[in-house]
Amino acid sequence: MLKNNEYFEGKVKSIGFDSDSLGALSVGVMVKGEYTFGTGKPEEMTVVSGSLTVLLPGSDGWQTFTAGETFYVPGNSEFNLQVPETSSYLCKYLSK
Repeated sequence: MLKNNEYFEGKVKSIGFDSDSLGALSVGVMVKGEYTFGTGKPEEMTVVSGSLTVLLPGSDGWQTFTAGETFYVPGNSEFNLQVPETSSYLCKYLSK
């Protein structure tokens, strides 16, 4: 089953789904802007197109990830994003 998600007044949209081989996932698009997200489970985020500049929990500096690159976010935390252009991503929700 597909689940539509919308955040920040429609500036971030995603479709959540379950994959037999990969588990819970969402694929989405963010328009240019700055966002703060909270996590429940740990997340593996892969940039599909564009770029995301990320301030991860416990990090002193921002890191930029471009298409094909992946970063990890701990569970039960918050992370900040700067999105310089409309960008897409794949989020895998990890069990641990």
